[in-house]
Amino acid sequence: MSQAHEVSRWGAVWRQLPLIVMLVVLWVLLWDHIDVLTVVSGVVLAVAVTRLLYLPPVLLSGRFNPWRGLLLGLRMIADVVFASIQVALLAVNPWWKPVNSIIAVQLLTRSDLITTLTAEAISVVPGTVVVDIDRERGLLYLHAFATRSHDDIEKVKRQVLGVEERIVLAMGTREQAAAVREARRERRAGAGAHPEPPKEDA
Repeated sequence: MSQAHEVSRWGAVWRQLPLIVMLVVLWVLLWDHIDVLTVVSGVVLAVAVTRLLYLPPVLLSGRFNPWRGLLLGLRMIADVVFASIQVALLAVNPWWKPVNSIIAVQLLTRSDLITTLTAEAISVVPGTVVVDIDRERGLLYLHAFATRSHDDIEKVKRQVLGVEERIVLAMGTREQAAAVREARRERRAGAGAHPEPPKEDA
């Protein structure tokens, strides 16, 4: 085995180390206690999942912005609290009639990891749940609560893209971060542009 191949293999393992750690933490949380056997079995299973199963390798970007990560966590907490209150108020409103929608949202990235994290973050917030993913085209299909108008649907799409943007800025590659920043500028420019009123015929 060549030295370059050995370095490449260990580089891939190193880039997947945060994923392995997260899987071990999830395994420990499922068992609800920490001991040597639980941790060791979690490490073995995490390595088996990431290295032995016939799945596309999940390679992390190797980049994490602590400040963006903090903002991501705080915004998710705020979204969960606000959405929970909103859903609870609508649930006890005797005059409210539910109107829900299945919405397709085109994501800006094609990263399996970013797509998965975005779907998970959306589903955690009450009122929205991802029902399907088109991996090849980067589409998320989600069931959205209380979407009575076109403006409500567009608001849901903006929220999904905002979640994806915050995740990318926290842990995506520099190229992905540049792409979502450019898309954000285009959205803001489009939202700020007002069409000219039609001219009256003389």
